[in-house]
Amino acid sequence: MINTNNNRSVSVTKRKLLKFVALTPLACAMPVALAQNSELPVKALTFDVFGTVVDWRASIIREGQLLSAAKGFAVDWAEFADRWRSGYSPAMNRVRNGEIPWTKIDDLHRMILDQLIEEYGMQALSEQEREHFNRAWHRLSPWPDTIAGLQRLKSRFVITTLSNGNVSLLTNMAKNAGLPWDAILSAELSGHYKPDPEAYLKAAELLSLPSDEILMVAAHPGDLRAAARTGMRTAYVIRPLERGPGRPVNRNEAGEFDFTANDFIDLAQQLGA
Repeated sequence: MINTNNNRSVSVTKRKLLKFVALTPLACAMPVALAQNSELPVKALTFDVFGTVVDWRASIIREGQLLSAAKGFAVDWAEFADRWRSGYSPAMNRVRNGEIPWTKIDDLHRMILDQLIEEYGMQALSEQEREHFNRAWHRLSPWPDTIAGLQRLKSRFVITTLSNGNVSLLTNMAKNAGLPWDAILSAELSGHYKPDPEAYLKAAELLSLPSDEILMVAAHPGDLRAAARTGMRTAYVIRPLERGPGRPVNRNEAGEFDFTANDFIDLAQQLGA
């Protein structure tokens, strides 16, 4: 004959024990695990910035429109923004292949801008105006979900940039936009631009963490693939408007990355933040 009273007593005891464990300070302080994708905990999140955290395209278009209002330029600012951004990778490659020495992103942006000024007939800009316009990259606006999403993620993890932007650029951007980073990490600190492995490995070294306890967050598959090759975990955040409406979007249907999120709020929910 089954003793139902004893079974009920054991069940109640188990529930009390589980409740006690869940409420202990140690349990509350433990980092969230990577769901079903991994048995290892994630302790820090590193973020790509341009396009992932901030809407560079709309921000540059807005800055250009303000310049036109002041100077009377007739410029297609959407095209101009795309051209400015498209010069980014070739300029970094010039550093990689040794054509030019290590050069921070502010200076690469200025090299590209000076060429575009000539092409678009904006030679009337003074040096002061050119420098102010170049620093538009310091004033980029965040996506609508960025601040709230980062605050939630910050409540459970260390959150930091891992961008090709130089430290001063990223610091000014955070100050301007209210981005709540715990730290500012940049490819500048390794002397190698992403997707070179040294950029990701230097971030892990500076965080004093093994790579597999870091989750790289980006809207760019190439960035995530490079991070994964160094052992980092990966979270793909879909930003369908980064390069304007109507562009094809990779939605990670093949499950290439550990997480796929529609925005930072969605990512925070998936990570239990």
